[in-house]
Amino acid sequence: MTLQQLKYIIMIAETGSITLAAERLFIAQPSLSKSVAELEKEMGITIFHRSNRGVYMSEEGTKFLSYARQIIEQTELLENEYKSAPPPNRAFAVSSQHYAFVVNAFVELVREYGRDKYEFSLRELKTAEIIEDVRTRRSDIGVLYLSRFNREVIKHILQNEELKFVSLFTAEPHVFVSRSNPLVGKKSVTLDDLKAFPRLTYDQGVRNSFYFAEELHITAESPKNIIVSDRATLFNLLIGLDGYTISSGILSSDLNGSNIVSIPLESDESMEIGYITIDRQMNEITLRYLEHLKEYIANYSS
Repeated sequence: MTLQQLKYIIMIAETGSITLAAERLFIAQPSLSKSVAELEKEMGITIFHRSNRGVYMSEEGTKFLSYARQIIEQTELLENEYKSAPPPNRAFAVSSQHYAFVVNAFVELVREYGRDKYEFSLRELKTAEIIEDVRTRRSDIGVLYLSRFNREVIKHILQNEELKFVSLFTAEPHVFVSRSNPLVGKKSVTLDDLKAFPRLTYDQGVRNSFYFAEELHITAESPKNIIVSDRATLFNLLIGLDGYTISSGILSSDLNGSNIVSIPLESDESMEIGYITIDRQMNEITLRYLEHLKEYIANYSS
């Protein structure tokens, strides 16, 4: 069965005549009759009854015609959408762990292309989901970090998925706390200092391995633990419960307000933050996003 055969059936039903249908379809009548006969044989039904006055639909044919019309109508919708449509919108997608600088760079990208049509996507996801997004090309790049603790495991996974990690910068660990937290005012804090406060970490779902954690020192002893799924909830709990989370130290007052502060954490670890990608040539928009990302990081560092 072909779409052309379905169009033949519809035309014959509309004209009530194989001869007239053949004229409108610009094909020979014998060819049209043969095509209908082949379709009837394939479907195992009689679609048309023939008479001296032309053809008329059988009961089975009437039901078949309703399905044929649906198929042709859907096909025409697809053709109208894609064959006659303007060039596709410029698309870009990034998946990331929960970093403010990723959002800042995304904002700048959208502002830059705001006068044109575009379809951009920013997803803050679990670590395993970020890797999967890039592997399946759902996202152009994924932003995550490597540390001494997780490097070997994450690198092994990336190698198996034929992905590469490109370093952006290395950050010394900090803790984010609310401005009213008793730790504010200290030049630095230790892991022992933090034990009195709730530790907030991001949920990693079914892949809840320590190696996929977004936070350094995830295996360190902590008597109070709260797991969240989004950045807004985490910051609300930092303020409401005097909690803390360990991160890169880069905050954005534009996005997070002024109620969260960053304090250096005394640690022998560091966070090498970078992006993962399939080893191929990047499109113009992805390259432009990376420029915004690097620019924001450089401005923050300076």
